[in-house]
Amino acid sequence: MYTFLHQDAHSNARRGRLHTAHGTVELPAFMPVGTLGTVKGVEIRQLEQTGAEIILGNTYHLSLRPGEEVVRALGGLHPFTGWQGPILTDSGGFQIFSLAKMMRLDEEGALFRSHIDGSTIHLTPERAIKIQETLGSDIAMVLDHVVALPNERKVLEEAMLRSVRWAKRSFAASRAMRNHGQQIFAIVQGGLDVELRRQCAEALAEMDFPGYAVGGLSVGETPHEMYDTLDVTVPYLPKEKPRYLMGVGRPIDILNGIERGIDMFDCVMPTRNGRNAQAFTERGTLRLRNAQYQRDDRPLEETCPCPACKRSRGYLRHLFMAGEMLGPILLTIHNLTYYQRLVAGARAAIEKDQFTAFKREYEERIRQNHHEDAPES
Repeated sequence: MYTFLHQDAHSNARRGRLHTAHGTVELPAFMPVGTLGTVKGVEIRQLEQTGAEIILGNTYHLSLRPGEEVVRALGGLHPFTGWQGPILTDSGGFQIFSLAKMMRLDEEGALFRSHIDGSTIHLTPERAIKIQETLGSDIAMVLDHVVALPNERKVLEEAMLRSVRWAKRSFAASRAMRNHGQQIFAIVQGGLDVELRRQCAEALAEMDFPGYAVGGLSVGETPHEMYDTLDVTVPYLPKEKPRYLMGVGRPIDILNGIERGIDMFDCVMPTRNGRNAQAFTERGTLRLRNAQYQRDDRPLEETCPCPACKRSRGYLRHLFMAGEMLGPILLTIHNLTYYQRLVAGARAAIEKDQFTAFKREYEERIRQNHHEDAPES
């Protein structure tokens, strides 16, 4: 259930709360990615200390290993992982895009060949909902058809219409299962096509899902193309429901999404980049393998409370150069803390009707320090 609290006076940025069976999430929010039931290298207590309130798991990967029935036998995702807060599970739709060479698609669903042992898994809209119900997540995503961008309009339209049909089947399956408080979110597709996005959003809104996601972005388009797509999609999403931008992204992308009325985000960037010696800071991205940090006795950020910032940049660089596992762990924790501080700052700015200035100040700091957001590694 979503509670609207306030909209910024100068933008579409909004402040709200998402209520789930395992707690309330302050919105806008960033969800760390825990694909296999763990945010890589981060223990639960450390994850809580970053400020995270909700995490993400993946239906496809968890169904392969250890298997949803194993997770259920061990109490469901919350006891299994030790995370007691809300959990959102993706449906496996992104794997239709990312594992296309190992997948065969038809109207019924997607047939995958396991990258682990070569066995097959047939993921249908009903099966995806059933797996998520068995896992026991708080929010389950419908199975959708994700395609690369740019693409032909015919391909985009077919994928969008299939996603709508699959959403209807997913909704019916969830109603039949009576998922004990699990909320089902629909996913808007349509590529960069204005009319397809509108058509998809309106069709899904009629089904009255508890929440709505914008999918099929960050798959090859430019940032400005993504922003333009949000501009024409978000107005057709129900105002009284949470809005989730899937798989995005860079800090500046998150701020641009919030400005356009998005409430929820997830991305592997803070964790993956952290494992590759890239630290997000208020003044841009630091690449700690660079020799300039060898004798640098400053913390990553003076104001950051994370354990990485209790050490020097020189020490953190040493950990990476020496191949010590503590380096990726500390930098992952720092980056996750940075992302949570970013969305917390956005929430405070919205409450004061100052979000536009908050975003402008961020952009100006990045420009002045000549650092760009790091790409995914």
